[in-house]
Amino acid sequence: MSGRHERRRAREIAVQLLYEEDITGDPSAGSSENVSVIFDENPVPAYTKKLIADVADHKNVIDQLISDASENWSLDRMPVVDRAIMRMAVSEMLYEDSVPVSVCINEAVELAKQFGGEDESPQFTNGILGNIARREKLDSPKTSSVDKAQKARVSVTPEVTSEPKKVAQTDQTQTGQGNSQTAPELSGDNDV
Repeated sequence: MSGRHERRRAREIAVQLLYEEDITGDPSAGSSENVSVIFDENPVPAYTKKLIADVADHKNVIDQLISDASENWSLDRMPVVDRAIMRMAVSEMLYEDSVPVSVCINEAVELAKQFGGEDESPQFTNGILGNIARREKLDSPKTSSVDKAQKARVSVTPEVTSEPKKVAQTDQTQTGQGNSQTAPELSGDNDV
């Protein structure tokens, strides 16, 4: 299986597990043992584990971004499967810098077509995620995962203390403004 298809499969499993967790209220839904039994995936795709862990670690921030971006819809009113897809996608948009934001959104729309709870799920998902990307300025190609997460954290909830997976170095100038420097982005196949 190619890398592109492996990631797609990992996303499918992550969405199904997030759905199960939301329905049952059982946070152990994403455990390795559960994934192995339900999906006969041995070993559990590492990317599935990462997506589930990132959603769990940053659920409040992710849910707030989704709520803020959805006009006239509370998070509780959204179809459960759409909510699971958007949580996974926002997590990927914020904390996975090897995947461009546009790819995260496109993959989420494809999942909404496959699993969506309503006929409008793909459009609804695309609209919410596009709104988040614009509001948080995540669609900039030079935005690293650190910058994405910092912007989201500052605009949503400044008291969040957990850090994204990568750490930026900051140089302070005499004016007190930071100049964030991150590792250069790798060029290559953006269709991840």
